[in-house]
Amino acid sequence: MRKKILPLRNRLRKKLISQTDTPIIVYIAVVIAILIALSLRRFHEELSLNLVSELLGAAFIIFVVNLLLVRSKNKRWKVVNSRIDYLIGRNVNQIRDSIATFAFNFNPELSEKDPHPIILEAIRKQRDDLFEEMKQLSEDEIVGQLSDKLFTDDQLKYFSQRADDLWSILNMKYSEYLAPELVSLLMDLHIQINDLCAHIRSFNKSRWFIEDSFFYQETGKKGAAYNVREILKLVTRLKEEGYSEVPRLIGK
Repeated sequence: MRKKILPLRNRLRKKLISQTDTPIIVYIAVVIAILIALSLRRFHEELSLNLVSELLGAAFIIFVVNLLLVRSKNKRWKVVNSRIDYLIGRNVNQIRDSIATFAFNFNPELSEKDPHPIILEAIRKQRDDLFEEMKQLSEDEIVGQLSDKLFTDDQLKYFSQRADDLWSILNMKYSEYLAPELVSLLMDLHIQINDLCAHIRSFNKSRWFIEDSFFYQETGKKGAAYNVREILKLVTRLKEEGYSEVPRLIGK
């Protein structure tokens, strides 16, 4: 039976920080110094022993200080970890929602008789179904599915803000503790959203260059279709890894 793999978010919760701020070259230098001190025994045994004891003491102090620093980092990381996870999950969810709404004109079927949690679940289910359907399409087919809502100044501003939000997360104080796999996914998502903005700008050039509007519209739509397809893959992967979360309700 195949072993079930936990989402990345769950795996990282159990992972402790092990890196230190002391370069490995420092430890290598201490070891070399000890070996040199030992080699001096044939010339001056007492001096050699004194040097070795001093170097061992220095190595012990460096080790203890590093151990305390790592523990301190782990303590701080545990405090902010859940909040950073929430920020990432919230941003990913907003991107998922905006792609569904503005790129594919997503309008879920809702029942006012259902309680709020059931409605939210219905929206998620219908959006997931839409994404699965869109992921099966080629880029040319996605071009035909793109809504004109995507190519507006408001959406350009909106997606630029989403890209900036991702970049802020990647550059925040504790980002060095994020898993490389997660950083890679977020960077790829940031790049694709930035490129999507560039293609929206290209599409909008058709307003200024009327005679060549067909070129700018076609270029913008084809480029946007590629970006949207890649964004779908990335946000789906991030959701599978546990990073997709709706904004918290009051009192939650």
